Amino acid sequence: MRIAIVTESFLPHVNGVTNSVCRVLEHLTRRGHEALVVAPGPGPDGHDDRLRLTAGVPLPFYRSFVVGLPSRHVTPTLRDFRPDVVHLASPLMLGTSGVAAARRLGVPTVAVFQTDLVGFARRYGLRGADSLVWAWLRHIYERTDRTLAPSRPTLDELRKRGFPRLALWARGVDDERFHPRHRSAELRERLAPGGEVLVGYVGRLATEKRPWMLAHLAGLPGVRLVVVGDGPARRRLERLLPEAIFTGFRTGQELSELVASLDVFVHTGADETFGQAVQEGLAAGLPVVAPASGGPLDLVRPGHNGLLYPPDDPAAMRAAVAALASDPGMRTRMGGHARLSVHGRGWAGICDELIGHYQAVLGATPAEHAA
Repeated sequence: MRIAIVTESFLPHVNGVTNSVCRVLEHLTRRGHEALVVAPGPGPDGHDDRLRLTAGVPLPFYRSFVVGLPSRHVTPTLRDFRPDVVHLASPLMLGTSGVAAARRLGVPTVAVFQTDLVGFARRYGLRGADSLVWAWLRHIYERTDRTLAPSRPTLDELRKRGFPRLALWARGVDDERFHPRHRSAELRERLAPGGEVLVGYVGRLATEKRPWMLAHLAGLPGVRLVVVGDGPARRRLERLLPEAIFTGFRTGQELSELVASLDVFVHTGADETFGQAVQEGLAAGLPVVAPASGGPLDLVRPGHNGLLYPPDDPAAMRAAVAALASDPGMRTRMGGHARLSVHGRGWAGICDELIGHYQAVLGATPAEHAA
């Protein structure tokens, strides 16, 4: 097959959308399919024949988050490539051009719903805009042949909002990169020279992830907080948590060792459509403390592989972390279940499911596409 991927985000910007697109690209290549990516610039270093860049602008309140703009170049780009299917990765602005081009050319579309834009807008003070954002998103997705939601709570929300032709498509996890065997005694000695329990957060330090909630973990006896990631909220968080360790953004082996060397994984985002960082913590054999909201509801089984807390209750989050920090037996038991709970969720199987969705829309009749 020939797959055109129109994405709202791509390298060098690293986020959930970019990560998913990169994993899909790798898998399509391994399976012998041909892919083309249409994405907002600046794009990764070096030339790539599979990439076509369009204009993008950073959000004024979040300069590292670039939004693709609608582009009249998408139609001729797709016409030249002659795709069998157009994959729309979290369509918002550039994605509208992808939808229009696909419909104009008679090519079926699979749209991936990934970012909770309503929650994102709310976190940045755009209150009262919920109905407008939902209406815009529904306008985009109802013109596609299939919309893939990453978790059951997100699927239920889209169904409630009137989105048609829905299916579930989760996210994969690299269970070799995130594995208990990467646990490093040397690293633990550096991070916790007094033998403290290492409680870690991994993710963007930005308003939509609510990292300020980590301040409620300050002063837990015998606990050292490790914050892995970077973003516009980092300086404020460093002032709130002077005793915490901030590693900055990490990738590769460094990230593998950092995650596996933790004792408890804590997540603060309440607007996750999936929760990839949560899944990676589970794969590394860590009990996870996460909000009882959105994607983590599909991943964390309370009392089995972690604990859930009411999303707007930082005291409950602190109590959950304290319970795990004070009970090594509970951590060991839940950590063992954590790794098993993501067994079979590797990217290869998840991306084969995606190819199945491509084949399904290719096999639909024109009347079914319009339904």
